[in-house]
Amino acid sequence: MKDMVEIRWHGRGGQGAKTASLLLADAAFNTGKYVQGFPEYGPERMGAPITAYNRISTQRCTVHSNIYFPDYVVVVDETLLSAVDVTAGLKEDGAIVINSPKTPDQLRPLLKGYTGKVCSIDAGKISVEELGKNFPNTPMLAAIVKVSGVVDAEEFVKDMEASFHHKFASKPQVIEGNMRCLKRSMQEVQVG
Repeated sequence: MKDMVEIRWHGRGGQGAKTASLLLADAAFNTGKYVQGFPEYGPERMGAPITAYNRISTQRCTVHSNIYFPDYVVVVDETLLSAVDVTAGLKEDGAIVINSPKTPDQLRPLLKGYTGKVCSIDAGKISVEELGKNFPNTPMLAAIVKVSGVVDAEEFVKDMEASFHHKFASKPQVIEGNMRCLKRSMQEVQVG
């Protein structure tokens, strides 16, 4: 399908890659798009590599398989660069977004010859500074929205604020921190 965007997420169990992929699916759905957001289940446990996926389109999608040739890849844990072939099938006209304090140029040699766009964001630093703990999924979610443009940035921020108000109704201080994470990540993602 020509207008479909496919995203593959790589993370470790407990880092929120699955949750971020589902939040992205919700945000895209709320803009009227057809979506799929799903994890690849296996023997996942805390800290083990996991994969999650998104398909986002303006037309109904009848494909129901894993994504082998993604337009974008999100790497929530930089240590996966040496453990998993994160660029497998990644389209050259797409991009990879990596949670790392390194610049895109510093990361490129670790990507097995991938010549497409490399982006980085220090999601750990942002979440620690804004939330007090390392929750990289919120900054990574904002970074992929910014890099891919799959959802309008303003609509995305509004949708996430409504989602956070619902999810964290009893913890309003968490809402403000998550919103700061989103906005800051969209500004700080480096594109190389």
